Amino acid sequence: MNKRQIGNSDLHVSEIGLGCMSLGSDYNKAKEIIDRALDAGINYLDTADLYDFGENERIVGEAIKDRREEVILGTKVGNNFTPGQEGWTWDPSKKHIKSGVKDSLQRLGTDYIDLYQLHGGTIEDPIDETIEAFEELKKEGLIREYGISSIRPNVIREFVRNSSIVSVMMQYNLLDRRPEEEILNLLTENNISVLARGPMAKGMLSSNAEEKVNEKGKEGFLEYSYEELLAIEKKWRDYQSEDRTAEALALQYILYHSSVATAVFGASSVEQLEKNLTYLSATPITDQIFGEVQSMTKPLKYDKHR
Repeated sequence: MNKRQIGNSDLHVSEIGLGCMSLGSDYNKAKEIIDRALDAGINYLDTADLYDFGENERIVGEAIKDRREEVILGTKVGNNFTPGQEGWTWDPSKKHIKSGVKDSLQRLGTDYIDLYQLHGGTIEDPIDETIEAFEELKKEGLIREYGISSIRPNVIREFVRNSSIVSVMMQYNLLDRRPEEEILNLLTENNISVLARGPMAKGMLSSNAEEKVNEKGKEGFLEYSYEELLAIEKKWRDYQSEDRTAEALALQYILYHSSVATAVFGASSVEQLEKNLTYLSATPITDQIFGEVQSMTKPLKYDKHR
């Protein structure tokens, strides 16, 4: 598995990473998925304190306890909740971040987090205070690096200017090309990496694209109508082959940009994981194919999330 450096840090992550949110609550099933991912060379696992209100972190921590040295572990903070109770509130305060990291470390069963991320944020947040909290956690050795998980250009620019973030996690796929328009080049210029989530666009770029468009795209997706999604899906089929599955091409597309360190996909079964692992044996993408599939979709821009 090829690895890419996150920003200017000493974190080198596999080109594809496992998003753990959809692992579910069955520990044995989750461990099977994680073990298969690690055996295949994936070393980046991404979770968050909010996923299943801490239970996801517990499951991930237990699953990797004998393989911790193989893992670049990412988790997130910023949502204040009480385990066992529904609902949460946004809290990017220094007090909450420094309290949250201790809770996450305990649930994960580790004494450090490789990549700690702010799980959201708006321009009205106390950003200086948030940055101060992360910087202190680095000095204390509780985290190795920090980043943000956001698609708000104004928030991203603020952190780029005023912090030492090494990464930004954001949705990026062939149907959601918004990062290409105003984020990727900015991050490249500042040596900050992208962790791309949602590479399959709710499955509409997977080998089950037709089914998923009919299931998830009835009301449209971003600025695409249902009819447009159906038309794209038909063209998408032409690029599937034994040498390059739909999943592989979807991953290759977003990894084509040098600012993307890893494409983070979710898997709720080993079978789903295996489809994404076809990336490893796929014929490399060419400039021509990249251009052809890109031309199938729209160069969208952020509107609401600013």
